[in-house]
Amino acid sequence: MNNPCISRRRLSAFASLALAAGLALGATTAFGQDSYPNKPVRFVNNFPAGGPSDLLARSVAAVLQDTLKQPFVVENKAGAAGNIGAADVAKSAADGYTVLFGIDTIFTVNPHLYPTMPFKRGDFKPVVVMASSGLLVGVNPATGIKNLAGMIQAARTQGLNFSSAGSGSPGHLAVEVIKEATQARITHVPYRGNTPAVTAVLSGEVDGGVLATPGMLPHVQAGKITALAVTSRQRSRLAPELPTVSEAGLKALEQEVLYLVMAPAATPDAVVQTLQKHIIDALKRPDLQTRMATLDLFYEGLTGAQAGQRIDTLYNRYGPIVKATGMKVE
Repeated sequence: MNNPCISRRRLSAFASLALAAGLALGATTAFGQDSYPNKPVRFVNNFPAGGPSDLLARSVAAVLQDTLKQPFVVENKAGAAGNIGAADVAKSAADGYTVLFGIDTIFTVNPHLYPTMPFKRGDFKPVVVMASSGLLVGVNPATGIKNLAGMIQAARTQGLNFSSAGSGSPGHLAVEVIKEATQARITHVPYRGNTPAVTAVLSGEVDGGVLATPGMLPHVQAGKITALAVTSRQRSRLAPELPTVSEAGLKALEQEVLYLVMAPAATPDAVVQTLQKHIIDALKRPDLQTRMATLDLFYEGLTGAQAGQRIDTLYNRYGPIVKATGMKVE
């Protein structure tokens, strides 16, 4: 006959073991979340090295590596207006160890530009919109053009060739916006990155370009490129003497680039929040503020729904522009 006292003791012991195992599992899970990151993190930058997005990525990665005590490795995967790098991240494990460090056009222009996309906006979760910047409209001095009005007149009467950092880049979009808004005859000439596009302006291979300000400015200061205006809402901190396109009477040409970090959509919220906090903390550091100023970037710090809404607003704005201009990838 079974002894009921022994049975009760066995049940009690089993319950204690189950409780201990549950607590241990809970502690392990909590530790796993709290300890992120516990191995190297890959920042996929989907544009060539040397541009503002790449330089910002490397500056932020250096700070995170110092504060979080794990390597943050920037990997450049350029091509197809950023689609190649973004597709790599979309297919990666949603664990916070591979994230996208790029610009908004991947999500706001490319879906309107490419017949098929290797990823969807829904494949990503915004981590943070870090900063924004405008572009600089500049021409080779041999054109004789001195201001934005003169550029538009020259384009209408004789036509101009303008470079950008690539098909589907912010500069490409800006060229098409100028053409649509002013009926100017401008031929878009894409290059593989900002640096070769600036070189083309310097050499006279093209008449001008709409490009990242830091890459253009040293040549403006040397008298080798004539700066006409900036496309941002506010004047450049690097060249405050230059008017905005709005101040020059062409608000329709206003355009800014958003610099953002995106993670695969299923990445745990706790991991996303850890990245958000440390990236925003990094961007607020005096040394990073100085670095952003040298890149002509303005701090944004948008997270969650705010970041998503900003991206969606630009997506809705650029769709009709791409359609109206017949903008194509080359």
